[in-house]
Amino acid sequence: MLKGYPRLSETFIVQELRGLELAGFKLVIVSLRHPTDKKRHAVHDEIEADLLYLPEYLHKEPMRVLRGLWAARRQPGFKVALQGWLADLWRDRSRNRLRRFGQAAVLVAEWPQDGAWLHAHFIHTPASVTDYAARIMGLGWSVSAHAKDIWTSPDWELAAKLNRAHWTVTCTEMGHKHLQSLAQNPATVHLSYHGLNLDRFPPFTESRPARDGSDAADPVQIVSVGRAVPKKGYDTLLRALALLPADLQWRFTHLGGGAQRSDLQSLAESLGIADRIRWQGAVDQAEVLAAYRESDLFALACRITADGDRDGLPNVLVEAASQGLACLSTNISGIPELFSNAENGWLVAPDDTAALSAALQTAITSPSLRQQYGEAAAKKVRTTLDYHRSVDELVALFAAEGVHP
Repeated sequence: MLKGYPRLSETFIVQELRGLELAGFKLVIVSLRHPTDKKRHAVHDEIEADLLYLPEYLHKEPMRVLRGLWAARRQPGFKVALQGWLADLWRDRSRNRLRRFGQAAVLVAEWPQDGAWLHAHFIHTPASVTDYAARIMGLGWSVSAHAKDIWTSPDWELAAKLNRAHWTVTCTEMGHKHLQSLAQNPATVHLSYHGLNLDRFPPFTESRPARDGSDAADPVQIVSVGRAVPKKGYDTLLRALALLPADLQWRFTHLGGGAQRSDLQSLAESLGIADRIRWQGAVDQAEVLAAYRESDLFALACRITADGDRDGLPNVLVEAASQGLACLSTNISGIPELFSNAENGWLVAPDDTAALSAALQTAITSPSLRQQYGEAAAKKVRTTLDYHRSVDELVALFAAEGVHP
């Protein structure tokens, strides 16, 4: 169960799905939304699972919803699920809450006869639909919790889902501790890092140029990959770049879409650095890999927004590190679980423009340090964050429930 599929920004999910397929599981991917990305990664074309899109807006498919409710009410768990949903609606009187139950009913009506288990990615909306459908059908279910879904959901709702799900996995130690604190049985909450499909990110064995920002004809290449949304901190990164000495030679490339991109382009203009920046837009995984290999430094200024939204351990940081690319980021969420400041990368406090700019200047002018940190980070990724480990952990959890390939 996914909020949307396919999504360029969720490679960590699709590689897990493919890993489960390669382990022998037959999957059905259920998506609450149709895709909006115009591009796809190569791994999306390898997925063999059937795909079911639930009605994104109930009023647009009324007959399908009515058929779903009719089928759901004939299930033995319908009354209990309805009572639970009404209790949730009393605490969250939103259209989204109404939509979740309608989508769950459609899922019940269209669920494959041999379906044995429900698993949700994200503990907010997808887990709600999964929870209601599982109660109606009397099926077991589990959930992978990530970042925004944990920190923007109320504790009462998280606790209820944690206690009804058979088990939960999450991808950072911070999220793990938080969810364990809310669960009646903390042992049902497991820490499982996503990892990376290292076959798609083979080691980069070439030597990077020893650029140090002194040559206008050969500036230091800084790259960042991520959606232009507030939690990524791109406004802070642009301001930090603008504080660098005028004679320091650098170029910055941003890869990704996002609603804030035009605002960020305007900010770059106002800061007088627009001519040093390239906005490449949404790209596929092959283009991302090429960008890592052509760059000298990766930068991502993650922050926690006012509503609690934040990243966990951004997959792009793991990808960049796998290529021996030195990384500069912030010390929030799961990022310090991969990087240690002044050991295998640079970490500063979020929204500290001056500290970020100082770290950028050090990184730009220190090619040997970039190489040292990049090699250390790559070694850590390749020894601890292979995605086969996380897939094996999921296979074991499913097996404990009697769900086998």
